[in-house]
Amino acid sequence: MDIRIGVTQAPRELDLTVDDDLRDELHDRIDEAVSAGDGVLWLTDTSGREVAVPVAKIAYLEMGRDTGGRSIGFSS
Repeated sequence: MDIRIGVTQAPRELDLTVDDDLRDELHDRIDEAVSAGDGVLWLTDTSGREVAVPVAKIAYLEMGRDTGGRSIGFSS
């Protein structure tokens, strides 16, 4: 599953790939962190990379399945 996080005052998004079976657990952790409004949200991707995001700086968060890559250009 892909996670894309938009951070305020940052020109780029954070992109992570996590196991699909963690979807519900991650959703609950994100809800708790955003509801608290402060602190840091720690996420670990499939390669073991850990990313910390200050909750107060999260602009948006997208969760979805990996589509196998992004298409570039025109397609039909």
